[in-house]
Amino acid sequence: MSDTFSLQRRSLLRSIGLVGAAALVGPVRADLWRERDPFTLGVASGYPQPDSMVLWTRLAPEPLAPDGGLPAENIPVRWELARDPGFGDLAAAGTVYAQPQWAHAVHVEPYGLEPERDYWYRFHVNGATSPIGRTRTAPLQNAPLGQLRLGVSSCQHYAQGWYGVYRHVVADHLDLFLHLGDYIYESTWGADLVRSQGVQEPITLADYRRHYALYKTDPDLQAAHASCPWAVVWDDHEVENDYAGAISQNNDDPAWFLRRRAAAYRAYYEHLPLPRTMVPFGPRMRIYKRLRYGQLADLHLLDDRQYRSQQPCPKPGRAGSAIIRDCAARRDPAATMLGERQEQWLAANLRASTARWNLIGQQTLMAQADQKPGPGQAFYSDGWDGYPAARQRLLDVLAEPQPRNPVVLGGDVHAFWVTDLKRDFDDPSSETVASEFVSTSITSQSRPEDHIQAVVRENPHLLYGSGRERGYLRLEVTPDLARADLRAVPSVKVRAPSCHTQASFVVEDGRPGPQPA
Repeated sequence: MSDTFSLQRRSLLRSIGLVGAAALVGPVRADLWRERDPFTLGVASGYPQPDSMVLWTRLAPEPLAPDGGLPAENIPVRWELARDPGFGDLAAAGTVYAQPQWAHAVHVEPYGLEPERDYWYRFHVNGATSPIGRTRTAPLQNAPLGQLRLGVSSCQHYAQGWYGVYRHVVADHLDLFLHLGDYIYESTWGADLVRSQGVQEPITLADYRRHYALYKTDPDLQAAHASCPWAVVWDDHEVENDYAGAISQNNDDPAWFLRRRAAAYRAYYEHLPLPRTMVPFGPRMRIYKRLRYGQLADLHLLDDRQYRSQQPCPKPGRAGSAIIRDCAARRDPAATMLGERQEQWLAANLRASTARWNLIGQQTLMAQADQKPGPGQAFYSDGWDGYPAARQRLLDVLAEPQPRNPVVLGGDVHAFWVTDLKRDFDDPSSETVASEFVSTSITSQSRPEDHIQAVVRENPHLLYGSGRERGYLRLEVTPDLARADLRAVPSVKVRAPSCHTQASFVVEDGRPGPQPA
């Protein structure tokens, strides 16, 4: 048999086999996605204004598949915003296009709404209807407001626990939920994991999209997003642990790392209810912003990752954090957490604020936390303790007559902290210029409790610290008082944990410093 005949015969047999297989399973339908639920990632709203907010969803009938299981085409999405949960009284409606270059996410910003009221929203695609979300507009800038109810938390490692904490956030019927970073974790770590997020770190845009999709399939996270508007800031794990500006913790080539950062920032925008002003341009994305709640409160949201200086005195051969002692670089007056432009923006907004309360939402513990018992000092370089000159510049602004009643809110450290923010932390008699509340994590594991209590004993301005439980901070602000309830669950290893108030503190108008409630 000639070689030519043999090749022809094998080719014919392969063709017969392919034809036979196609006859058995039928042709692959390009429109199969239309028969599946496109709203597997839920809905969300955020960044309320007196006449507007952001409405979000992402179409993903197969959320963990490339492109969410959708073809590379624009898909029309109908949206509705109503004054009632039955959608009998529509306030606004329209059609937008979910585009493949944005992972088929949509960000709608309806305008002309009434201030200080609830609305309900939903989306429609090809006969499918999304879950209904509740949102709320802010009051007019100069309007009196009797009360503002916020939830605050951060750090929700997918593998380390179930998101049952959010069931209690939903039950609180909040005006706003503030997530202060580590919405995703790029890496797997910890003990006694309850589920898997995979072992490969995201590097490319497709990687980060899949990572966000995995997190957002959680039903309790979806319910929390649907329960009230959110505002968010990132920390490090949305890109990579301990990154600082263009410097990765592994001290990678900055040009390579910025490409990774660009992928991470784009996926962040695609999966959260962010306004159009936050659209990323490559590795740059402005997320710092002010939200105003009438005469009662201004909320200043900060970015302490994108513009910061490198952490001082890193470990040999790498960048990132360390516990440092006798590090002269820590005192560098030019070092910054926020970058010069954001520092100036924040100082100007604080000085111009006419609100009764000024809430500062940022990523981590601001108060000094000496880690070394007894003589000498040791500091964690990735937090504000690595940038004391930058912290002092901000505390000096907070000490001025304007702003009134500054309250700093933080996350990151997987523990509750309540502190006096001092002009001079090394002098216990120094003036307290602001109050600070740091929330524990949603799921992420904490340091040993005996270490936390040792730090409390070493630093008299740290009024309270506890990392034994996961949870969130519930903050209720009135003209006369800000009350913080430290809401905690005994375990995140069960899906529906109970919740209790671990401790409560208040800050009185005109009297900086938290007091036990």
